[in-house]
Amino acid sequence: MKKYFLLIFTIITLIYLELVFSFTLFKSITKSFIYTFLFSLSISLIIYLIGTLFKKSIVNKLLYTCTMVFIILFFVGQVIYYELYESLISFLSLTTGTGQVFGFADEILRVALIKALPISLMLIPLILLIILLFNKKFKLDCEYINLKKKGIILGIFILVFGSAIILINTVNTKSIYSNKNLYYNVHSPLLTAKNMGMLTAFRLDFQRFIFGFEDKIEDEDLNETITPIVEEKIIEYNKLDIDFETLISNTKNNNIKSIHTYISKEEPSKKNEYTGMFKGKNLIVFVAEAFSSIAINKDITPNLYKLYNEGFQFDNFYTPIFPVSTADGEYITDTSLIPKEGVWSLKAINGHYMPYSYANLFEPLGYSSNAYHDHNYNYYDRDKYIKTMGYNSYKACKKGLKIKCKIWPESDNEMIKATTNDYINNEHFLAYYMTVSGHLNYTKTGNSMVNRNWSAVKNLPYSEKAKGYLGAQREFDKAIGELLKRLEAAGKLEDTVIVISGDHYPYGLNLNQINELSDYKRDNNFEKHHSIALIWSGSMTEPIKVNKMSSSLDLLPTVLNLFGIDYDSRLLMGRDLLSDSDPLVIFSNRSFITDKGRYNSVNKKFYPVYGLDEDFNQAEYVKTINSIIYNKYKYSRLILETDYYKSLKSEFTRLKETKKDE
Repeated sequence: MKKYFLLIFTIITLIYLELVFSFTLFKSITKSFIYTFLFSLSISLIIYLIGTLFKKSIVNKLLYTCTMVFIILFFVGQVIYYELYESLISFLSLTTGTGQVFGFADEILRVALIKALPISLMLIPLILLIILLFNKKFKLDCEYINLKKKGIILGIFILVFGSAIILINTVNTKSIYSNKNLYYNVHSPLLTAKNMGMLTAFRLDFQRFIFGFEDKIEDEDLNETITPIVEEKIIEYNKLDIDFETLISNTKNNNIKSIHTYISKEEPSKKNEYTGMFKGKNLIVFVAEAFSSIAINKDITPNLYKLYNEGFQFDNFYTPIFPVSTADGEYITDTSLIPKEGVWSLKAINGHYMPYSYANLFEPLGYSSNAYHDHNYNYYDRDKYIKTMGYNSYKACKKGLKIKCKIWPESDNEMIKATTNDYINNEHFLAYYMTVSGHLNYTKTGNSMVNRNWSAVKNLPYSEKAKGYLGAQREFDKAIGELLKRLEAAGKLEDTVIVISGDHYPYGLNLNQINELSDYKRDNNFEKHHSIALIWSGSMTEPIKVNKMSSSLDLLPTVLNLFGIDYDSRLLMGRDLLSDSDPLVIFSNRSFITDKGRYNSVNKKFYPVYGLDEDFNQAEYVKTINSIIYNKYKYSRLILETDYYKSLKSEFTRLKETKKDE
């Protein structure tokens, strides 16, 4: 027994860590845990071989200890990361500076305290490991084993690993998110971790990062579940006359051909009574840090309150958080594409042809284009991203933005004061802002904007963090107030549209703190992501209420429709939320909300809305929506990987010349 204690300790440790991880993230253990067990056993055998590889036991002990310490701490890190971002650390994020994604030390400490129990449980094997390393009576045996024993261990590994693979390939293989598809065909780390364990999910992520990955589910298999929409009358669509048939026949790249085929079959969104409502007006777009509906307060944020009460009121709007938080939120809002899992899409898109960015659409219409950010200009490579998106001018901290940049976070209000003169006197202008004042932490010491606005919030009947959040958003509200004042002074208020949405929910607040500021009780699965989008113009005479379920993915096509821009809605993954397109809110773990109900992909439960017909087939409906979501993930990824829009450049040129001739 003592001879194989190293192997037994390794097996128990890995299975134990996976159990604690599963209970912490998913609140249950399912029958799929057999896969986690088999893969954990396989990995344990490999680690055992590492710990007995060399003839010098001190070398073996060092290798084994480093491996086990890394694995234990990695499990702890994943729990903290998930609590912040509802996703797992990818290999790319692990190797390219988790500091940028992880945030700040005090925030990590806050989350670690929230998850103190599971983290403490995960650290027990580490404590035992340390004890066993220095225990002279009963210690870990890292002695060299001969080739014969190595061969036996490898044989057991092949048997165990092979058993897992056989089960994956034979049991429940037909659904989109079956274990077989997750293992071979679909990149969804969170669902993979739930079914096969965190270590296997990370192994697959690493493998796909190194060798590349392509979805292998055939489109025709998915399309069988989707009911085509038949139109009864001729109507106008946001659609261009792109000759996909010729493009498909002339394209040799199979991925691009696949995208052509998919898009040509998609249903475009219809034009509607709001099409062209803001045609010819100026546009100012804000992606606001941690902005949410809980930031709207008549007394504390009166300018945001004004925009909501006088503009479009999107009351069922969501900003789901994706793995790279702000960077992914900005990418979704600006491109109407779903970020690729395992990479930083904001960086990966650099240098691509992006015809449907605001700048590339509005500049040909005679608009100036300026972009701004009140933090470091190259954070997330944002300077390259802004250039890719076509803006002629970009100012940020350390790149021409004259504000106080040595404080944290910087002031949105100071940014507005320092930038409006760049464009406000132009005949037509487009301005884009990525703000920062609303960033965590929401304390007087951790956020200079909270400290600056503390006098306005200190007597509110909320906890310190909740008051701090409102204080931080008050600085953003001041920026909006300053902007409105300057637009009015320049005579541009009625000719300007302001669009505001958040990058993600305020994850610097826990659920209780969010609920303090909410007018209804929110949950962790869906409603903490409930947000708001503001679209306002001084020309609006009354508010327009929109109850449709929507998300930040839908914002770009909505704005383009309002401005009467000629675009093809099939090329975007979101839909104009003022059209009659079916509503769909997609979350990073592939859960969803529609007008029929909510689906939690983790527990695989569908929660229907009240009043559905008795003959409504929930299972078939979930299968259909899962197919749609799968395709949106797949083709968003392929569009990014192939620089797909570049393949349409000749078509855009042809259509432009045709329009000139008309």
